[in-house]
Amino acid sequence: MPYFEGSDGTTLFYTEWGQGSPVVFVAGAWLSSSSWEFQMLPLSERGLRCVAFDKRGHGRSDWVGHGFEYDTLADDLAALLDHLDLREVTLVAHSMGGGEVIRHLTRHGYDRVSRVVLISTTAPLLLRTPDHPDGIEQSLLDAGLAERTRDRPRWMAQNAQAFFATHLGNTISAELMEWTVRRCLDCSAKAAVEVIRTAFRTDLREEARAIRVPTLIIHGDADASAPVELCGRRLAELVPDNTYKEYPRAGHGIFITHAEQLNRDLLDFIGAAPTQ
Repeated sequence: MPYFEGSDGTTLFYTEWGQGSPVVFVAGAWLSSSSWEFQMLPLSERGLRCVAFDKRGHGRSDWVGHGFEYDTLADDLAALLDHLDLREVTLVAHSMGGGEVIRHLTRHGYDRVSRVVLISTTAPLLLRTPDHPDGIEQSLLDAGLAERTRDRPRWMAQNAQAFFATHLGNTISAELMEWTVRRCLDCSAKAAVEVIRTAFRTDLREEARAIRVPTLIIHGDADASAPVELCGRRLAELVPDNTYKEYPRAGHGIFITHAEQLNRDLLDFIGAAPTQ
């Protein structure tokens, strides 16, 4: 099993397929490297070196009880890039992974990164604040966390259809939906709470304005986890050199329900050979 040492000595798992220009995938909250199989397999077969890792507290990485703020998570990402000595990297992030990528650029610069893809990200800010009145109240986050913590398996199962926006015609098998729920449960209870607090509370607006590499932003207009008005569209207003693509009727699980379209957009942005 391939492992590397995170920023504070935490042991983290990674996987890589293919050869060529490196693409590093950063999963969202609760999910691990396995969630990227619908991107990593086809892209690795198109001449790209695809790398993904399990966040601390997730999957096959150490289930430590600390380090779930963006600084440490960004340092873990930097440790992976250093461990594999990756350069001219395309960073592809989903959900709160977008915050990890943005903070990584702030803390570690651009020596190893050539472009960024932000998919269904929770950035730039979800929390309601005096200068962000359209945000979500802290009390709603607290209530949601309490309900989720009481019975995580039940909550995940009940919210799976909203995750994929199946009510709008997005097709996903019952087996694949169950598979995704199991993947979301493959993290510690501590990690499940703390990563959501980080994603909800952290203000990344100024850091988004400072991004200096070409950026592709992809968001579904039916995303119940990261509302497009607060996240995708707002992020597109902030990032200087970005291409914004909004998928009609797409939910948060865009990497599965819209995998073919997403992969075409990734290959086009990276400059690799298109899918057949």
